[in-house]
Amino acid sequence: MSEPQPSTTAQLPFDLPFDLPYYAVIFTSQRGTEDEPGYNAMADQMAALAAQQPGYLGVESARGADGLGITVSYWQTLDDIAAWRRHAEHRVARDRGRADWYSGYSLRISKVERAYAWARSDGSADPTDSAPRETS
Repeated sequence: MSEPQPSTTAQLPFDLPFDLPYYAVIFTSQRGTEDEPGYNAMADQMAALAAQQPGYLGVESARGADGLGITVSYWQTLDDIAAWRRHAEHRVARDRGRADWYSGYSLRISKVERAYAWARSDGSADPTDSAPRETS
């Protein structure tokens, strides 16, 4: 089994200077039993390329020791998501993933109409600022 990969946290959309709604693309994948060479390099390349696309807002990703991974990318519009899906290099990566790296995956696209965040402001175990921030 492959080692768990560290999670990455995007600067979340409610921290960015744009209005709701926005869209979340939820990619849930199961890695195959073999750790095919090139996966991490391709994942890094796709993350960097996605970040250059119009409408891209950020990404969050985690993968467990069992190979189950969830990546959520955030986009301004459905057209931006469709353009990324059609991007030539992304298509190559998707085809390679199907052939070599994944035993299966699902993809969901959701419209985000409300978003909340909370962060411990003083580092204490008992936070005093527990009111959610809402973007609307």
